[in-house]
Amino acid sequence: MQHDPDFEILVNEIRPQIKELSVTQVQQKFAEGEKFIFIDVREDNEWDAGRIPNSIHIGRGVLERDIAANIADKSAEIVLYCGGGFRSALAAYNLQKMGYSNVSSMDGGIREWKERSLPIQK
Repeated sequence: MQHDPDFEILVNEIRPQIKELSVTQVQQKFAEGEKFIFIDVREDNEWDAGRIPNSIHIGRGVLERDIAANIADKSAEIVLYCGGGFRSALAAYNLQKMGYSNVSSMDGGIREWKERSLPIQK
């Protein structure tokens, strides 16, 4: 997907301030049985069309409002994903600003997950 250049500039400005994991690193976490909260921040219609197994849905539009009700422990490991890694990067940045100390964004998002023919739940 082609993004607005100003949107890309914004995301690229915050990327050095967040932790990003590759799809391979997230796969490895699952394979090793690591405990973490995997959040899909895409829109409701995107979630309904298919999602990565073991993820929960808190859309980007309500994430900051609803995160504390879903995850009270601000030290819990959280990995966020979206379509390609842009929205989840912004979400990770905002959660860090809210005091969540162990947040990552999955670079490549569900698009790369699908390109690797990894499981999708409908």
